[in-house]
Amino acid sequence: MLPSVPLPGKSFLPPLTLCQGSSRYLIPIHHCLTFSLSGRSVNNFLITGPKAYLTYTTSVALGAQSGIEECKFQFAWERWNCPENALQLSTHNRLRSATRETSFIHAISSAGVMYTITKNCSMGDFENCGCDESKNGKTGGHGWIWGGCSDNVEFGERISKLFVDSLEKGKDARALMNLHNNRAGRLVVRATMKRTCKCHGISGSCSIQTCWLQLADFREMGDYLKAKYDRALKIEMDKRQLRAGNSAEGHWAPTEAFLPSAEAELIFLEESPDYCTHNSSLGIYGTEGRECLQNSHNTSRWEQHSCGRLCTECGLQVEERKTEAISSCNCKFQWCCTVKCDQCRHVLNKYYCTRSPGSAVSWGKGSTR
Repeated sequence: MLPSVPLPGKSFLPPLTLCQGSSRYLIPIHHCLTFSLSGRSVNNFLITGPKAYLTYTTSVALGAQSGIEECKFQFAWERWNCPENALQLSTHNRLRSATRETSFIHAISSAGVMYTITKNCSMGDFENCGCDESKNGKTGGHGWIWGGCSDNVEFGERISKLFVDSLEKGKDARALMNLHNNRAGRLVVRATMKRTCKCHGISGSCSIQTCWLQLADFREMGDYLKAKYDRALKIEMDKRQLRAGNSAEGHWAPTEAFLPSAEAELIFLEESPDYCTHNSSLGIYGTEGRECLQNSHNTSRWEQHSCGRLCTECGLQVEERKTEAISSCNCKFQWCCTVKCDQCRHVLNKYYCTRSPGSAVSWGKGSTR
């Protein structure tokens, strides 16, 4: 049975193709590369791993993709906006930094995989998994008992850990940080679960309720992790340990290196670089040419200040550009049964970060984020 989670829109997905090593599902080749590291993908891992786990490859790919899309949403108006080149979930050849941005990528990707696997499990899309009914019939609190179909987060967590954590092959500080943040992402899925109840009793008296646990909307998990990103903890480590290679065999448990009290927090080892300025060696695009919001309705204060954050504070100016958009308007229902609309033209004001005339290099000041 194919997973019920819908594929993302066609606007950014290539045609379907069969991933190497997959014998059951057609997966967009884009998803085969989502977890790539040194030519070794999730599917290549599965070739040498338990063949039973081929069942979950589509859900894992879709979960990772949902994590990527949520990352882009959460950082749309930040200097660092979750670019594609930052989405490699590995520490191979020390190509990855150990910044707070890296911590968010690992946490949201791990959470996305766990969320999707759990959803598919509860909906009966896997033969060996279904609702979590382990508490059914037990008293949960005053006036209610456990029942119904609770989402099976135990199963989702187990499969997410298998896939995502398997990408860390070293035992240096960076790998430990990534494993820690992977787990922090999975803990967020649990922390945001909601109790849903149904009333029972004569004439709707609701004398007793049956309750079960459901996953929250994934956007809520993204908001939760974004708040953790803003207060992420920097871990001071020996520079030699941080710069060490990934040649050692096996894993360390993250709890051996980091405080147990910080298990649910995002952690990082290095300060973020200056995201204002283009730096090809670090894969940073800079903020020149980025769109920002100004005088926009229905936006948060943080979004309304994006022009200052992306442009002014990075030594760039805000340029206003007028664009014309066409949309349906004056729609009327006509008997029977059509709706006819006029096509109206609107002038939209958009704002972009541009370099001031005569300036050679954009510069950053203040926070690097």
